Amino acid sequence: MRLSDFIEQHKEAIVVEWEAFARATIAPAKTMSTLALRDHASQILMAIAKDMRSRQTEVERYVKSQGLSDSADAASETSATTHGILRQLVGFDLVQLAAEYRAVRATVLRLWTQDLVTADATALEDVARFNEGVDQALAESIASYSARVANSRDTFLAILGHDLRSPLSTIASSLYVLSKGRPDEPQRLRTLAMLQRSVASMRRMITDLLEYTRTRLGRGIEVVPAPGDFSALCREAFEEIEAAHPNRAFESKVSSDLTTRFDSARMRQVLTNLLSNAVQHGDPDSPVVLAVSVEGDDVCCAVRNRGTPIPPDALQVIFDPLVQISSGEAGGHGGGDASLGLGLFIAREIVVAHGGTIGVTSSREDGTTFRFRIPSSALPNAR
Repeated sequence: MRLSDFIEQHKEAIVVEWEAFARATIAPAKTMSTLALRDHASQILMAIAKDMRSRQTEVERYVKSQGLSDSADAASETSATTHGILRQLVGFDLVQLAAEYRAVRATVLRLWTQDLVTADATALEDVARFNEGVDQALAESIASYSARVANSRDTFLAILGHDLRSPLSTIASSLYVLSKGRPDEPQRLRTLAMLQRSVASMRRMITDLLEYTRTRLGRGIEVVPAPGDFSALCREAFEEIEAAHPNRAFESKVSSDLTTRFDSARMRQVLTNLLSNAVQHGDPDSPVVLAVSVEGDDVCCAVRNRGTPIPPDALQVIFDPLVQISSGEAGGHGGGDASLGLGLFIAREIVVAHGGTIGVTSSREDGTTFRFRIPSSALPNAR
C-alpha cells in the first residue's frame, strides 16, 4: 500500500497514538480536551497525503527541502499555520511544537512499515515525500507561531507605553500645580495624593517587568521563607482590599493559627493580586470570597468571584506572560490593576517558588476561583 493511501485509511489510529504521546510528554497537553488537542491533526495529515500524490518537479522539491516558499504561499492560511497559532495560544513552546511533528512522523512510519512487505524504490520515494510534507507543515506552524509571539510582544510594549504615559502625565500635571504659587492646603494634599498614586502605579509596573525578566533569565523569583502566621497575613491583605473598595461586598473564611514558613512580602503580593483581580473583573453585585484553610499537609487559599466565566482555552494560558487574552475570552481576567498581563504570571512564580501549585476553575454556575496551595512545612533549602 502506498504511504499516502495508508495515511488516509489509518488516520484515526495515527491521531490516537499522537494524542497519547502529547498527553504523556507535553505539559500543556495534559489538561487539554481531546478536541483542542487534536485540533487540525487530521487536516494536516490529509494535506500531507494529498501533497504526496501531486507531481513535483526537481525545482519544487529543492524549494521544499530548503524550507523556501513563494511569499503568497507563505501568507496563505493552512491547517498547519492555524495549528501553530493555536498551540501558541495554549502555552506550547517551540520545542513542544516540534516534538508533536516528530511524534507524527515516527508514528506514521512505524505503523506503515509494520504492514510493508518490501522496501522498494517506490517505498523510499514515499518516505522522502512524506518527510518533505511533514517538514513543510512544521515550517508553516513555526512561522505562524513566531508571528503570533512577535505580535504579542508588540502588543505588550504598546500596553506598557500606554500605561506608563498615564501616571507620567499625572505627575507632570501635579508638579505644574505645585510649581504655580502656593496652593491651599486641601489642594496641596490632593495633588500629593495623586503624585503618590502615580508613583506607586509606575513602581508596580516596573517591578513586574523586573520580576518577569528574572524568570526569563532562569533565575526565578527569590523567596525567603520564615515562620509566620499565614492566616494573619491573609486577613491583613483582605482588609486592605476591602478598605480600598468600600462599595464592593466581601466575604472572608480564614482559619485561625495557620502557622507555617513563607515569604510574607511575596505572599502578600499573591493575595493582593488575586483579590484585586476578582474585584476588577467580578460581578459587582456579588461578593468576592477569600477562603483559607489547611488540607492535609498544605495551606490552601481560594479567591472566588461571580461573573462571565473564563473559556476552557483561555484557562490554559491565563498564567502565561506575553499571551494576550481579550476581555471577552478571559471573562475579564488576566491581569492585576495594571494591564501588562504579568500579575497572574508573577503570582504563579511566587507560589511555585514556595513549592506550591496554583490553578483556576471557571463556570457560570460556580463562578471563577483562583486556588493555590503551599506546603505547611518549610522548603528544604529554606530551613
